[in-house]
Amino acid sequence: MAVYSYTFKDPSGGIQKGTAEAESEEKLRARFQEQGLEIVEISMIKKGKVAKSRGFGKVKLAKLSVFCRQFSTMVDAGVSLVRCLDVLSRQTDDPKLKKILLDLSERVEGGESLSRAMQRHPRTFNNLFIGLIRAGEVGGVLEESLQRLSQFLESDVALRRKVKAALTYPVLVMIAAVLIVAFLVTWIVPQFAELFRDIGLKDQDFPAMTKFLIDLSENVRTNGLVIIITLIAIYVGWKLFTSTRFGRRVADKIRLKVPVFGPLHHKVCLARFSRTMGTLLTSGVPILQALETVAGTVGNSILADAVLDARARIREGDRIGDPLEESRQFPPMVVHMIGVGEESGSLDFMLQKIADFYESEVEATLQSLTAALEPILIVFLGFVVGFIVIAMFLPLIKVIEGLSAGEGFND
Repeated sequence: MAVYSYTFKDPSGGIQKGTAEAESEEKLRARFQEQGLEIVEISMIKKGKVAKSRGFGKVKLAKLSVFCRQFSTMVDAGVSLVRCLDVLSRQTDDPKLKKILLDLSERVEGGESLSRAMQRHPRTFNNLFIGLIRAGEVGGVLEESLQRLSQFLESDVALRRKVKAALTYPVLVMIAAVLIVAFLVTWIVPQFAELFRDIGLKDQDFPAMTKFLIDLSENVRTNGLVIIITLIAIYVGWKLFTSTRFGRRVADKIRLKVPVFGPLHHKVCLARFSRTMGTLLTSGVPILQALETVAGTVGNSILADAVLDARARIREGDRIGDPLEESRQFPPMVVHMIGVGEESGSLDFMLQKIADFYESEVEATLQSLTAALEPILIVFLGFVVGFIVIAMFLPLIKVIEGLSAGEGFND
C-alpha cells in the first residue's frame, strides 16, 4: 500500500493535513468523500520521505491511559494545548512519552492540529486514538474525546492484565517442568546410566522405561545443538510465515479453533470490537470510518475481514447486522443486540453493553480455566518426574532382587 499526503476541509471549514495509507488515490478519495470531507489535495509520498513518521517508539497502554486522563483534566480546566503538553512532558517518567509530548508541543505551537501531530507517531497513536482526537477537535469537545480514550484504554489495560495474570501460573509451571526435565535428562540420567554399566548391567538388561530414558538422554546430549538450532529455525520460520497475509490468516484461524483457548480468544476479540466501536460512535465518528478503524484493532484478521466486509455492504445500503451474521464470526446475541441498537438509534449504547458482557465472560472463563489448569499441570509435572524416578530405580530393584536370589541359592 502506498502512502499519500492529503489536505481537506473539515465540516467546520478548517483545513486539515496528514498522511494515510491506501491502495490507490481513488480509494483514498472515496474514503474521504464517505466522511463528507472536501478534498483539497492528495499526492503520493516517496518512500524516503516517510521514515521520520516512525516516531520515538511504542509507549505502554497504561502510560497512555494516565496521559489521556491528565490531558483531559487540564483541557477541561481551560489550559492551552501547548501548555498541557509541556507540563505533561515534564511530569511523565517515561522517556519515550516525554520525547513524543515535546514533539507534539512543538508541532502544535507551530500551527499543526493535535491529531495531525499525533499521526507522526503511528507506533504510539493508532487510528483509533487519532480518529477520536480528530472527532473531538472537529466537534469542539476534545476533553470528552480524551475522557473516552482514557476510559477505553483503562478497560483494555484491565482486560489484558486479567488475561496475563490468569496465564502466568500455567506458564511458570510449564517452564519449571521443562527446566526440571532438562536437568534430569542431561545430568542425572547419564550418571545413573554410567552407574548401571559399572555394576555389570548391559543395555539389553534395562527395563523398557529405563532404556527409553537413557536413549533419550544420549540423543539430547549428542544432538543438543542441532535441536536448539531446529527449534530456533521453526520459530523464525513461523514468524516469517505469519508476517504474510496468508500466514496471518492461518494463525488467526488456528487461534479461534484451538480447544479451550480458542473460545477465550474469540471472546476477547468480541469485547475489543464492541468497546472500540462503541467508543468511536459515541464520539461522533462516522460508522464507515469507525468500522475501518475497528478492523485494525480487533486483534484477529478473520474477524477484521468480517468487519471490512460489513463496511463494504453498508456502503451499498445494507444493515450492519446482516453481514456480521453471515460471517459466522459474531454470535447471534451480538448480531441481535446490534440490530436492536440500529433500529432504536442507540447502537453505541448497545455496543458498550456487549463489551461489558464479554469482558465479564472473559473474566469468568479465565477463573474457570485457572482453577482447572492448576491441578492438571501439577499432576502432569508429577507424572513426568515420577516416570523419570521410577525408570532410574527399576534397574536398581532388579539388581537387588538378583543379589537376594543369589544369596538364597548359596544358602
